[in-house]
Amino acid sequence: MAIIDRPLSPHLQIYRWRITMALSILHRVTGCALGVGTLLLAWWLIAASRGPEHFAVVSWFLGSIIGRLVLFGFTWAVFHHLCSGVRHLFWDAGKGFDLKTATLSSYLVIAGGVVLTLVTWILAYALRG
Repeated sequence: MAIIDRPLSPHLQIYRWRITMALSILHRVTGCALGVGTLLLAWWLIAASRGPEHFAVVSWFLGSIIGRLVLFGFTWAVFHHLCSGVRHLFWDAGKGFDLKTATLSSYLVIAGGVVLTLVTWILAYALRG
């Protein structure tokens, strides 16, 4: 059987990773995380409607170290997805496609998600007392 030299389709080992590629994938991952986080919100609301015993279980979990890490990650996913979505709105309007602007907006999305998450948690703990 003869071997024919045919070009290979591009794959991940050929592409050089860029920040815009990583954030495109991360936007999809955070979208999935928001779907899972919505189940957590539903659990909290259902427990609140079922009475103090059920709500105490959810409150215990969310107050634990693991629960707080999950909530922190969910908060970051919300803000990262929001900032990335705003960037996509600009792209839908035809703005920001040049390489320099796309790279800068990628770093702004990362910074925005982190800063908004930290500010939210700092304010939440400050207002909690």
